[in-house]
Amino acid sequence: MPLQNINPTQTEAWSKLTNHFNEAKLYEFKELFLKDKNRKERFSISLDELVVDYSKNHITQETIDLLISLAEESKLKDAIDKYFSGDKINVTEERSVLHTALRSNSTTAVLVDGENIKPKIQATLRKMENFSNKVISGQWKGYTGKAITDIVNIGVGGSDLGPSMVVEGLQFYRNKLNSHFVSNVDGDHVFEVLKKLNPETTLFVIVSKSFMTDETITNSNTIRNWFLKSGRVTDVSKHFVAVSSNIEEAIDFGINEENIFPMWDWVGGRFSLWSAVGLSISLSIGYDNFKELLNGAEKIDEHFKTTDFDKNIPVILALLGIWSNNFFKSETEVILPYSQYLYKLPAYLQQAIMESNGKSVDRNGQEISYQTGGVIWGGTGTDIQHAFMQLLHQGTKRIPADFIGFEESLHGLIDQHKKLMANYYAQMDALAYGKTKQEIHLELKVANKLDKINQLLPYKIFEGNRPSNSLLFKKLTPKSLGMLIATYEHKIFTQGVIWNIYSYDQFGVELGKELAKKMLIN
Repeated sequence: MPLQNINPTQTEAWSKLTNHFNEAKLYEFKELFLKDKNRKERFSISLDELVVDYSKNHITQETIDLLISLAEESKLKDAIDKYFSGDKINVTEERSVLHTALRSNSTTAVLVDGENIKPKIQATLRKMENFSNKVISGQWKGYTGKAITDIVNIGVGGSDLGPSMVVEGLQFYRNKLNSHFVSNVDGDHVFEVLKKLNPETTLFVIVSKSFMTDETITNSNTIRNWFLKSGRVTDVSKHFVAVSSNIEEAIDFGINEENIFPMWDWVGGRFSLWSAVGLSISLSIGYDNFKELLNGAEKIDEHFKTTDFDKNIPVILALLGIWSNNFFKSETEVILPYSQYLYKLPAYLQQAIMESNGKSVDRNGQEISYQTGGVIWGGTGTDIQHAFMQLLHQGTKRIPADFIGFEESLHGLIDQHKKLMANYYAQMDALAYGKTKQEIHLELKVANKLDKINQLLPYKIFEGNRPSNSLLFKKLTPKSLGMLIATYEHKIFTQGVIWNIYSYDQFGVELGKELAKKMLIN
């Protein structure tokens, strides 16, 4: 069954939120925290090693209650049930949306067109495990009998951004294999990767559902031609494998059928790293760590599916995003991981969120009169503090921020990690509380700059009241990264349900491709 079609602006909750906004926009964070000494605890949620603190938002309990009423009027619970059970909620493409099934350890059947997909998923995972173990152990040999030293993932969009983000994010757990990613159809990019490689010891993983994606196949053919300068056509099968549903085209390329891993219509590209698309992840960090990544995501799946909305992490984050976007008119959201390992996370979430919820037509096929998906951007702390944080602190735009942190350093540099986390907390406090005219006046007076007070005072004031969320984990592990990614996936879903849009098609990527083909023909 498809999702129900409910215009959020026509709900009673939306009307009440609109009235409540006139009060909430005047909230002062300092005052809110002074009035409620337990505010941080009241507006925090814990799940295993994850603690989400959303107290630094323009909210009271009344706000949260009204937002939850909006979710209930939008029939979110019904939508969640359909999401997990395999209903074809991607109506425009007549597909189910079942990336959650890829990481499920449950034996409960999930049916797609009457077929239980769980056995296929488990068979693919076993195939990935066996293949990864062969390559990592050196049992898989190249055409000259040498073991593989380098892995190159050839894909674009979700077939690149997810795997590359996770491999970079979990490089602390990487094995002896070197990982590389080719995505852009820019030939200079391809050759900058190739010049680092030895064709005798490199394995290429071509990731394309259709095996006809222009960028991916162009790059694959270029790389194949490079390989054939030293190897023979019969050697291609020792150095190229595929993740695809087009078996015939992959075989024609020279890949053995036994080395073709499946892709399914019920998994969208930007949510596919949990599938065989994650083969380069399994090769890079080992299958056991890949499975922990899946287990972390499943932890959030179960939490999202079973937890009441007022303690449901993805639901609360989604509702806060709607509160900022649709009522405060914030047009962007910034993602700030305080870990250099996660420098690719903002770009990954940029695709996941903007390609999903960047829609202007509702589920009735009608043009939308309210804002949907926001602009996602970001960077890693503390670099961002010397880059764009000036605008967040003193600019004219209201930009909600997600700060992502980890209590422990992986390499044990405790003093440095203390400095990193001091900055993590300080930035959120500075955004929330700012610095008043009186504080600046006293500061300049103490610094013996009485003659500069009138001149400098306006420039040194921080208004504060800038919203942020804290997502704090114990440590960056495969499991915690899986939890983090799944949290944002379900935030996307929740917002799409409430905005009454289809989050899982992406027709917006097609027009440019069509025009590019016409230009090449002409």
